[in-house]
Amino acid sequence: MVWYLTGKVSKYQAFSVSTSEDLLSVLQVGDVLLVEGNQRFSTAVKYLTQSTWSHAAIFVGVANSGDKLNADTPCIIEADLKNGVIAVPVSKYADFNTRICRPVGLDDKSREEIVRFMRDSIGMSYDLKNVIDLARYLLATPPVPSRWRRKMLALGSGDPTRVICSTRIAQAFQHIGYPILPSVETLSEKECERCQATVREIYHIRHHSLFTPRDFDVSPYFEIVKPTVERGFDHKQLSWSRDVDSRTAQATGE
Repeated sequence: MVWYLTGKVSKYQAFSVSTSEDLLSVLQVGDVLLVEGNQRFSTAVKYLTQSTWSHAAIFVGVANSGDKLNADTPCIIEADLKNGVIAVPVSKYADFNTRICRPVGLDDKSREEIVRFMRDSIGMSYDLKNVIDLARYLLATPPVPSRWRRKMLALGSGDPTRVICSTRIAQAFQHIGYPILPSVETLSEKECERCQATVREIYHIRHHSLFTPRDFDVSPYFEIVKPTVERGFDHKQLSWSRDVDSRTAQATGE
């Protein structure tokens, strides 16, 4: 089943690809790298989450001896369907549509804690029960109400030594008390001295198994970083072709 689910789909298109050099020019330790995968398994995740992103990894800087990569190789840590939690070079996703999500306001100590947490996770297994739960959605497009889709992603084994790609990253940020998409409870109260109505927000931690790659994209606490923009994009410097594509001309009647 794992072999089948990790098979590539034929219709994948990389519309906006950042090279390894582009990614490394802006990546910072602790950044979450979202990937639009090209596997059958990716199709199920994108359907259930109604999102472009099917995979998440986290940038941890250069590799060390525990990462089982060449020394000083810029790497990310991810949960892989076949190999579990592993460190891989950033270049692995150079030919994919990607998005960088950056936690705002982290100090060096917090970043080190996140990296330590993720490196301690290397060797954990992927939650294959979660894979079995997702596999049936590849057979056809089922009429699943949107309010149930997220819960369906949380049908894994619950074994703490087994993870899926986004849950371990969510645990790393929860470990340092950084929010992703917490449940916010709003309470109204009155101040005794001024007798003015005030509002207090109470943040509740969501269980890590409920997080998906999409949550880092829509989170109000993560900044979206695009290499092209960061390098100083200027549309006035572009050289546009004056030739009209024949198919476009036919479609528009030109």
